[in-house]
Amino acid sequence: MLSRRAALMLALSTGASACGGRHENPPRPTRTAPATTRPTPPASSAPAPLPQPTRWRPGPGELLPAAKIAAVRRIEDLGTDPDHRVQVIDAQYGGLLASTASVLVACRSYTRRQGRIIVGGHTFDVRVALLAGRWRVCAVHPSHPGGPTPHPSVAVRHVLASPRIALPPAAHADIASGRVHDSVLEAMLAVCRRWPIGVSVVRSGHPIFVFGTDRRSDHPFGRAFDTWRIAEHPVVHPSTPTALVTAYMEALAAAGSYNVGGPILLGAAPQYFSDRTHHDHVHAGFAT
Repeated sequence: MLSRRAALMLALSTGASACGGRHENPPRPTRTAPATTRPTPPASSAPAPLPQPTRWRPGPGELLPAAKIAAVRRIEDLGTDPDHRVQVIDAQYGGLLASTASVLVACRSYTRRQGRIIVGGHTFDVRVALLAGRWRVCAVHPSHPGGPTPHPSVAVRHVLASPRIALPPAAHADIASGRVHDSVLEAMLAVCRRWPIGVSVVRSGHPIFVFGTDRRSDHPFGRAFDTWRIAEHPVVHPSTPTALVTAYMEALAAAGSYNVGGPILLGAAPQYFSDRTHHDHVHAGFAT
């Protein structure tokens, strides 16, 4: 019999969308691997203790926080198994319309297996819709980064080793796979020299299409990354200095991004844009 966690994961991976529209999950690679694994030997014969995750809560500045709460709680429910815990790192919009949204939930997981703790994680594209006055989950698409490349570039090695770039497990695995363009990684390295950054989404776990359109996103092709935190300041928080976000967006453009989006409109399209989806993060897209 499947465990509760296994049954949940199977349902999330194969469930049909009730939101309408195309299924926008990127094609699954033929070989997948957990985002990260780090076995921890037990200190004694007693089972290794699992970390106790904290519940994610929306802070000030969020648009439609009930939509994010509905998405996050579905993912946090994956951590109710006695041998599994899920810690949500960040929840950002992958798309936000009047009655539908894509919420990208980046998380770290801890699984107890044969006395060891296995650390992994996914970024989930959770689709929600406003139905009868409540935001409800209608589809969940987990990330599938693929396994690490045997020949990482210099940029890959430097980004993964940098203490100034915080990466959730799926983003870490995206970069380790070698499927993210070096132009993206070099821009990360350029801006992190000035500020430590928290990256939320790189390639996997993001919708293929810009939400609500037929335009393909740069993310699934490894040509974009999103930042949710700059120098310990969440982009979405109203106390985050406007000058900080402005300087960061300008630095991304200077580092080669042709398409910088965030909560502030700095200039003309296509180099700069701002909309409701990007009130909680800064997007940087690259042509190659």
